Amino acid sequence: MFDHEEKLTTIPHEPGCYIMRDKRGKIVYVGKAKDLKNRVRSYFSSGDTRAFVASLPKVLGDIETIITANEKEAMILENTLIKAHKPKFNVQLKDDKNFLSLRIDKSHEWPRVEVVRRQKKDKARYFGPYHNAKSIRNTLNLLNKYFQLRTCPDTVLNNRSRPCLQYQIKRCPGPCVYDIDRDDYLKNVDEAILFLDGRGEELIDGIQSRMYQASEDMEFELAAHYRDQMFSIKRALERQQAVSTEFVDRDVIGFYREGDRLTVQVMFVRGGKLEGARSFSFKQQEFPDAEVLSSFLNQYYGAGNYVPREVLLPVELEEGEAEIYSELLTETRGTKVQVMVPKRGAKKALVETAQMNAQNSFQQEHDKEEQAADLLETLQNRLHLRNFPQRIECYDISNMQGSQIVGSMVVFEDGVANKKEYRQFKMRDVQSQDDFASMREMLGRRFQKVADGEEEGPDLVVIDGGKGQLKQAITVLEDLGIHTIDVVSLAKARVDKVGFKDDEITRSQERVFLPNRVNPVVLKQNSAELYLLERLRNEAHRFAITFHKKLRRKETLLSSLDSIPGVGAKTKRDLLQHFGSLKKIKAASVEELTEVSGIGKKTAETIYAHFVR
Repeated sequence: MFDHEEKLTTIPHEPGCYIMRDKRGKIVYVGKAKDLKNRVRSYFSSGDTRAFVASLPKVLGDIETIITANEKEAMILENTLIKAHKPKFNVQLKDDKNFLSLRIDKSHEWPRVEVVRRQKKDKARYFGPYHNAKSIRNTLNLLNKYFQLRTCPDTVLNNRSRPCLQYQIKRCPGPCVYDIDRDDYLKNVDEAILFLDGRGEELIDGIQSRMYQASEDMEFELAAHYRDQMFSIKRALERQQAVSTEFVDRDVIGFYREGDRLTVQVMFVRGGKLEGARSFSFKQQEFPDAEVLSSFLNQYYGAGNYVPREVLLPVELEEGEAEIYSELLTETRGTKVQVMVPKRGAKKALVETAQMNAQNSFQQEHDKEEQAADLLETLQNRLHLRNFPQRIECYDISNMQGSQIVGSMVVFEDGVANKKEYRQFKMRDVQSQDDFASMREMLGRRFQKVADGEEEGPDLVVIDGGKGQLKQAITVLEDLGIHTIDVVSLAKARVDKVGFKDDEITRSQERVFLPNRVNPVVLKQNSAELYLLERLRNEAHRFAITFHKKLRRKETLLSSLDSIPGVGAKTKRDLLQHFGSLKKIKAASVEELTEVSGIGKKTAETIYAHFVR
């Protein structure tokens, strides 16, 4: 039993981070505090009724502390530790990819609009973030059509000898090939920036004046182009919902919770207009609202997402934290950032809107989970499973004539694919085409860690195959002393000929084989539970095939380079790192080959001659 009283005697009254470990030494929670002793002591007070706190004596093995110079450093350290260890009880952003943004670097000779995920501290202009790929595609399409900026990267721009299709369809003036007026091009860049900034009136006035001028000069085709451009831009700007009269970039945070489940909603207000929103759902969060919200802000902006001028919050953070976040975000943005809880007026109304959206997102997520729970309960009943199949793992083997034997493990949680948990296996012991032996090796490597307590096991294992594959899986688990995990196999439908004519063919139904049962279970065709199992099987097959093809491509590539005299392992590795593919190596000139570290002119000529002969 963990002795918290003894531990508290070693914890100082200093700012820093505390790390909770379970009895196996695994980190389950990371927190920050301006007074470590007081914060840790609060978890063991008799008045704390949170479920997480009540389970601490059973779970907790140790508490470590790291002292920092101030609260600001504690926030930075907390974010680093959560990213590194992904503790079970911390708020974690499942989709840790940054939102898409648009970037224009006006210092370039021929600026272009490019899509980026991370906004850097450079002289470029960034616009966004955009909450989905469709939104950014529509914006790019409009920019390409009416502002005619180049879309190609610098490598293409500097090496093209003839214009591309974008020039042919009049969406690019072709600066890569033709001598065009740079001032006119930069004027288009400035207008694209006006559009992305939402400064519609200024932009439309300029286009309208050029339309009239072109009409007076009897350049009617050009005037028609300006007219179409003006109307399209007007329609695009009208679709944006104005939520503020202030020309300010804001992130408006909404927050809704029921018990240990909560949803955080982020509304993106750019230039006073609502450009999108994103919701994040979390479970097993017994911590106070202020603590959860603070942890979310730390991770969200620590991941490199766009930092606006203002961040509006629904609840007060702990004393002094809003000022610290303002300071941290100001350093990231380069200009002053305010983090505040509005008390009245338009800003408070924005937060209330975000709160309503958070509640709506919470309800939608809850409804989806209820549907998934009903589906999994039906599957449990139909397959006579002991466990509720919240986590399902499906396994498949792939090989080509006994070479490059690989296996795949895909994971569905609550009926949804969790691709971060997917794994690929390259067979170490099995060298010939033996699916049973390959399955034994793959399952043995996976479940040995479960048996050793290093990893948690699933509720249900699905094997792609029939009775033979099922027997192999059961044997592996029993040999490891694992008896609590359900195992089934899903056999593909069979095609049988009934008569002598080609059209007399029948297709059997998908069959699910269960342990200690002779006849398989045949699930109702087109049922949701059968569709779930088929999705699992198909995803495992796809994942295995993808890995297999990758290994075969690599083998083919290496064998192609092996046949070149004087090219060893290091040179092959350097070539692949420099060019990225065999196709590019084959297309490289002698001069380009000599740019690779360690390759002289003689070796470059040998490689070049090998591929051009």
